[in-house]
Amino acid sequence: MMIYAYYRVSSSDQNYNSQKLGVEEYCKRCGYHIDKEVIDDGISGTVKAKDRHLWKIIKEAQKGDWVITSELSRIGRSTTDVLQTLNTLAKKGVNVYFVKQAMQLDQSPMGKMMTAILSAFAEMERDLISQRTVEGLARARKEGKKLGRPFGSHNKEFKIDKNELRLCRRSGLNWSQIARYFNVYRTTAVRYGRMWGID
Repeated sequence: MMIYAYYRVSSSDQNYNSQKLGVEEYCKRCGYHIDKEVIDDGISGTVKAKDRHLWKIIKEAQKGDWVITSELSRIGRSTTDVLQTLNTLAKKGVNVYFVKQAMQLDQSPMGKMMTAILSAFAEMERDLISQRTVEGLARARKEGKKLGRPFGSHNKEFKIDKNELRLCRRSGLNWSQIARYFNVYRTTAVRYGRMWGID
């Protein structure tokens, strides 16, 4: 069993010593030895896990290993990204412990329940973002703001505006929701997304 300690601070003028102290005290109480420390120094929590040093743990950790960090927000600021990270670890059988919240995510019934609760919050966050985006775009259109391509552009034949499509995807809208927004078939929305490299 490997014990990974993970620390993250979002700006260069901060340091992770307080996080480290809390994790070390917890490990000492439990009789754990930290095998590896992984640090994201000066990295915002809005940066996805796959683009941080945290991804090293996700790739290396094996079933039965532990990731111990000071608090849930160290994993990330986006509920969706945090949940994706935790689900990836859970599928590998890797346990996670958050010291400040005294929250343990493992294969126990309680751990699975906590993961389910986080999943519910992530889904709610996605729905709220999607709703706000659609309402915001509709309001802007009603106010006469130009959201689409500039006048005289060469892509007049496009049924979908590239910038609006990218904004919709970034906000978490799925392809069916985007199709309804632009009043096109889902396959049409997907086709434009692929053409412009928008996942």
